[in-house]
Amino acid sequence: MPCVCTLSKLAHISPGEHIMKKNLVIETMLSHKSIRRYTDEMPSKELIETIVRAGQQAPFATQCYSVILSKDQKKNPYKAPLLFTICVDPHKFELIMAQRNWKMIMSDIGFMLLAIQDAALMTQNMILAARSLGLGSCLLGNAPNRADKIAEQYSLPDRVFPLVQLVVGFPAEDPPPRPRYPMEFTLFEDKYPKLNGVAVKKAMKQMDEGYLAQDYYRRQNAKISLEGNRKETHTYDTYSWTEHISRKLGQWMSDPKETLEQLEKRGFCLTGKKKRATK
Repeated sequence: MPCVCTLSKLAHISPGEHIMKKNLVIETMLSHKSIRRYTDEMPSKELIETIVRAGQQAPFATQCYSVILSKDQKKNPYKAPLLFTICVDPHKFELIMAQRNWKMIMSDIGFMLLAIQDAALMTQNMILAARSLGLGSCLLGNAPNRADKIAEQYSLPDRVFPLVQLVVGFPAEDPPPRPRYPMEFTLFEDKYPKLNGVAVKKAMKQMDEGYLAQDYYRRQNAKISLEGNRKETHTYDTYSWTEHISRKLGQWMSDPKETLEQLEKRGFCLTGKKKRATK
């Protein structure tokens, strides 16, 4: 069934948003939540193709994406019926260019900035389409770190890079939407403001109190361990979103080498240090 939830049930909704409460598209977007528990029911071929077709209708620069589908529910994350792998894919367009007697000379970094936009916009459309059709989904953002393994699993040709994965299925849970930053911490008119401590702390408070109210990290058992000499000062009564994300960004992936190596294994060179052969 389409999402018909009322905006009044959503956390951190500003009064002005109630103007749109009869708009099902807006309701679907504002009620988004990640689903990690699914029923065993397999979505029909019609549903699957509708979701992907809606994804295709997103704005694009070059349509340099491809989607791999796995229905292996036993192996899919969260035992979801569907696992989509959305890939950045210049390989297909290079084949098109060859038909036109052209070769790709655009730098990989320039191309990737365009193609990532295409693939990300397609993915978001797929999420919204699935939600509107009564399915749930959850993004898996670590695909680039496992690009070589994913490429081997799905026989990806050279110059195809897995950007993100998306599990989809009929939800077996109904968590609340997670909080977002205040509007004044997101939308800046005319120029970027000087953000003072008051504005930063207000945004932090809205995020942290929202997550704590949902007991989110305790339910997920998702506290990130501290590295080095830092001493743990948080319990699940105080551990929330800003601390969680700070631990990710403050401890992980300080060296870009591994990410660059994954890209190079797939035929991409973002450093400009070596010439890429065009096919």
